[in-house]
Amino acid sequence: MGDAWADPQDVIDVDTPSAARMYDFLLGGHYNYPSDREACEQLLTVAPSTRELAVNNRAFLERVVRHIARHYDIKQYIDHGSGLPTQNNVHQVAQDIDPDCRVVYVDNDPLVLGYGRAFLEENPNVLILPSDMRDTAAIAAGAAQIIDFREPVAALFVSVLHCIPDDDTGNPRRMVEDTVRLLAPGSVVVLCQLVSEDSQVRDQVTELMRVQTGGRWGRVRTMAEVDSLFTVPRLRGEDGVGLLDVTDWRPDTDLVRRQATREWIEYGGLAVVE
Repeated sequence: MGDAWADPQDVIDVDTPSAARMYDFLLGGHYNYPSDREACEQLLTVAPSTRELAVNNRAFLERVVRHIARHYDIKQYIDHGSGLPTQNNVHQVAQDIDPDCRVVYVDNDPLVLGYGRAFLEENPNVLILPSDMRDTAAIAAGAAQIIDFREPVAALFVSVLHCIPDDDTGNPRRMVEDTVRLLAPGSVVVLCQLVSEDSQVRDQVTELMRVQTGGRWGRVRTMAEVDSLFTVPRLRGEDGVGLLDVTDWRPDTDLVRRQATREWIEYGGLAVVE
C-alpha cells in the first residue's frame, strides 16, 4: 500500500496518515505514528479483513520474487512504491537465491527514504530512488546506475496501483505501458492492487483513504479493471496461472492467514514481456 504522492523534499508530516506507514502498522511494524494507527482503526471498521490482507500480500511479494529468481533466472528488480523496510525485503529474498541480484527501490515518502538509505547504504547491489513511481523516465535514468535494461528486469507494482488516480498525470495503464516499453524481452511485470466487487466498499474505502491521506490516493478498483492492465501490448500472462487473489498465487505454505471476510482482496498476478 505504498505512498505514490509524497514530495521527497517534504518534512515528515506526522499528523497526516501515510499509506506506507499504515501498511507498516498493519504488518506489525514500528515505523508509524498515532495518526496512521487511528486511520487504520477507521479502515478496519469498513474493511475488517485488512490486516490479514496486508500480511498475505507481503507473503505474495516474497513468493513472487523467489519464483522470478528461480524460474526466470532474472537478476534485476525494480520495486515501485516499495514502502518501509521490513523483514524479507525484495533484495533479501532475491540475493538469498543469487547474491549478484540487483534491486532498485522506488519511493518518495520521506520516512521511507530515510530508513531505506540507512538500511541499504552498505549493499552495492541495492539502490533507493527518491522518485514518483509514475515518472518512468526519471526511474529509468536513476536505475541505470545498477540496472542494464538490455537484460531482463522484473518490474514490481505490488499493492501500489490503488494509490494512482485515473487522471492525465499518469494513470495506472499509462504507467504500465511506459514501463513495459523500457523492458527487454524475457522481463516480467508483477501487478496487483486492492479490488472489491462491492461498489459500496469501493466508494467507502476510497473516500476514507482520500480524506485520511490528504488526497494521496487513487481508488479501489474492480477485478475487470485490473484484468485490463494485462492487455498492455507485449505483455503475456504466465502460462497456467491466471489473475487471482494473490493469497492463492502459487501458495507454498499452510500458514496463510485467511481473511475472515472478503469485502476486498488483493488481486493480480505476473506477466511476461515478449
